[in-house]
Amino acid sequence: MMGAGKTAVGKSLAAILNVPFLDSDEEIVKAANMSIAEIFERDGEAFFRQRETEVITRLLKEERGILSTGGGAFLSERNRKIIAETGYSLWLQADLDLLWSRVRHKNTRPLLQTDNPYETLKSIYKARVPAYEKARGCVSGHPDYSIEDMRDAVLEKLLSEPDLIKVTE
Repeated sequence: MMGAGKTAVGKSLAAILNVPFLDSDEEIVKAANMSIAEIFERDGEAFFRQRETEVITRLLKEERGILSTGGGAFLSERNRKIIAETGYSLWLQADLDLLWSRVRHKNTRPLLQTDNPYETLKSIYKARVPAYEKARGCVSGHPDYSIEDMRDAVLEKLLSEPDLIKVTE
C-alpha cells in the first residue's frame, strides 16, 4: 500500500545487501518524462497498469536486487505470476491508521485526489488486502518503527527463507 515504506525500506535494505534498488514507478516516470499523476490524468489508469507490467517484467529479467512496485501492481494476477517466477514477493503490512498518517499530507498520490481521501484510502486498503495476502512473505510495520527497524525485520524474514539470500564473508 502507499505509505507502507516500500521505497524507504527498500533503499535501506538494498544498501546493506549491496544490491541495486529498483523502483517500477520511478522507471515509468523516467520513460514517460511525466509524473504518475500526469500519466493517470492524460492516459488513464489502464494505460499506466500496462506500462507497469512491462516495466516490472523487464526489471525482474534484467536485474537482481530489491524491486519496489507501486501499490496497485500486485493486484494484477499477471504481475503476481511474473514476480513469483523471478523473485520473492514480500508485503510490507501496515494498518490503515499508520498508512493515513504517512500519506495524508502528500499531494503526489493520484488515487487520493478525491473529496474524502481517508475514505478513499480505506476503500483501496480493503480492496487490496486480499491480493497482498497472496505475497509469499509478510512483515508487519508499527508506528514506532524507524526505517532501520523495518528494514531489519524484512532482512530477518528474508534470511529465514531457504536459498533466498546468499551470505558471503
